[in-house]
Amino acid sequence: MNLTFERHSAGEQPRLLVIDANRNYLGVLSRRLAEFGYRVATAESAQAGLAEMYRIPADLVLCDVELRGTNGIEFARMVRDDPVHRDVPVLLIVARSDPGAAVAAFVAGADGVIRKPCHFEVLAACIARQLKRAEALRQLTDDKAALDAKIISRVIELRETQAQLSAAEAERRRLSAIVEGRTA
Repeated sequence: MNLTFERHSAGEQPRLLVIDANRNYLGVLSRRLAEFGYRVATAESAQAGLAEMYRIPADLVLCDVELRGTNGIEFARMVRDDPVHRDVPVLLIVARSDPGAAVAAFVAGADGVIRKPCHFEVLAACIARQLKRAEALRQLTDDKAALDAKIISRVIELRETQAQLSAAEAERRRLSAIVEGRTA
């Protein structure tokens, strides 16, 4: 089966952060993902990965579960608890023989699980899907904010109109009283 993936032009390349303690695997992953047109940043620990996310935001994080110190599952929890990065898609890489880690990854808030060793075409398809989903979520959030702003604007206009109507009604009553006072 021959799969083709949308290549990204230089101006719109999504930035991926790949976190893995194994430098060799980290190098292979970053080279292969760059071939798919992504800008790739790397880190060898969860702490370095989080620091990199604050240095330059990532559009998606691909993190191995097996890290020294803070593991990938705890990293996913930290990202989900971080108000700045909580909406960044996180894919965790787990050993093929460890279904418990896959379950723990989802419980921690991972958006997806990739089993190692992975097929790079499957990984690229999963990343592309997650990026499209994240973009749709951003667009939905932007649309909601725009609608909220319109609602607030309309509420303000309505209150101003109500105040004008009340003032006009008070003026009508005052003039009606004047007119009635003259005819009596």
